[in-house]
Amino acid sequence: MEGIYQKLRNLDAYPKINEDFYSRTLSGGLITLISSIIMLFLFFSEFSLYLHAVTETKLLVDTTRGQTLRINFDITFPAIRCSLLSVDAIDISGEQHHDIRHDITKKRINAHGDVIEVRQDGIGAPKIDKPLQRHGGRLEHNEEYCGSCFGAEMSDDHCCNSCEEVREAYRRKGWALTNMDLIDQCIREGFVQMIKDEEGEGCNINGSLEVNRVAGNFHFVPGKSFHQSSFQLLDLLDMQKESYNISHRINRLAFGDYFPGVVNPLDGIQLMHETPNGVQQFFIKVVPTIYTDIRGRTVHSNQYSVTEHFKKSELIRLDSLPGVYFIYDFSPIKVTFKEEHTSFLHFMTSICAIIGGIFTIAGIVDSFIYHGRRAIKKKMEIGKFG
Repeated sequence: MEGIYQKLRNLDAYPKINEDFYSRTLSGGLITLISSIIMLFLFFSEFSLYLHAVTETKLLVDTTRGQTLRINFDITFPAIRCSLLSVDAIDISGEQHHDIRHDITKKRINAHGDVIEVRQDGIGAPKIDKPLQRHGGRLEHNEEYCGSCFGAEMSDDHCCNSCEEVREAYRRKGWALTNMDLIDQCIREGFVQMIKDEEGEGCNINGSLEVNRVAGNFHFVPGKSFHQSSFQLLDLLDMQKESYNISHRINRLAFGDYFPGVVNPLDGIQLMHETPNGVQQFFIKVVPTIYTDIRGRTVHSNQYSVTEHFKKSELIRLDSLPGVYFIYDFSPIKVTFKEEHTSFLHFMTSICAIIGGIFTIAGIVDSFIYHGRRAIKKKMEIGKFG
């Protein structure tokens, strides 16, 4: 048994020295103090990193399909009135949505940016006594209201019960609606008067769009659904003779839900244009993103990069209607962010590396100073120094 103990003693890599042979120096004490402080600082720094979550980033090929995309926006147009501002969306598959109104709110603002009125987009015809019927008479009791489309009916039973429905019927026919003062529905709703009352005002429009997850564009233009014929464009000009200043401020534009660390490059930008009837284009590359927090909750969202271009247009043309256009496409690469804690084993490895590394370096520095001083002292004693 004693032989086994002796063999274990021979394996001791840390031989002990009698304290009588220790030589303690001032430089050694200073080095020990400094190295201890550095050890403590690095220990607490590593411990802080261990307590906090770190985010791991990966790039993957995006294989998702058949989903929809929610676009959230909040944009202010200081020189375009709310009654003339509309939102349209078109995608590469051919699906078109003109004059989108659901999930959209408009705020009338004055020249100072103060809110005058907040309203959900859309104009509903008020209920009045005896509105004009399609057959030419007035609405009687126990009779269902069916307004005239003023020659633009698509079928015998087609009804236009609001000013907007009359305008839509004319748009489908490709006809001009140049004098809405003669349209019963528009008179009842006071549409033309409303446009005149909003003269000199601006508009803040905010809300969201639900679009297909394919390349496309959405745009904000002065005029509701004037996209098919030059006559309808003249209809717009008949309501407002001055040019359209498309100066705007993008308060927020996001493709998907918020997640920590997301940066939307268009948030807060303001573009002021002196040239009337211009076309402002933003070319956006949408990057699908998945964010998973430390608790395992996952957010499917998007990031995006953007470039912009402004095209001057002194005259309104069909191929370049004044407005702000957002043309977006999707990146084939998906980014994933995952929050996770550093493992305890990794933490202990780092601590051991800190202590061992500093202890070793401090020993090398102390040995260099100690032996250097001894060599200098010996030379001084024999008179060879200098």
